[in-house]
Amino acid sequence: MAGPDAHVEQWPDGDPDDHDDDTEPYWFPGQHLPGHARGMGLTHHTQEGALLDFAGSLDPSKPLHKITAWVMLVVFGLPVFFYVLRLVLAVLPG
Repeated sequence: MAGPDAHVEQWPDGDPDDHDDDTEPYWFPGQHLPGHARGMGLTHHTQEGALLDFAGSLDPSKPLHKITAWVMLVVFGLPVFFYVLRLVLAVLPG
C-alpha cells in the first residue's frame, strides 16, 4: 500500500506561481513599489505611489520603456534645473 504522499506531484523549482503565502500575484497593481516606499505608507492609490509603481514596472530591455523613462526624467528634472538656474542668476551680479 502506498503512503499518503504517493500521488503528490512535484512542482518544478522555477514555477512562478509557486507560493503558499497570502501575497498578491506580481501582476496586481502596487507590486512594483520599493520596500521603503511601502514603509512610508505609499500605495498605488496615492499620486506618488502610483508614479513609483509605474516607474518600477518599466522594463529596461524594451526600447519604448527606455524612452518613457527618459521623458519622465526630463519632465520631472527640467523644473528643478530651471529653478536652480534662476537662483544662480539672481545671486550673480549683472
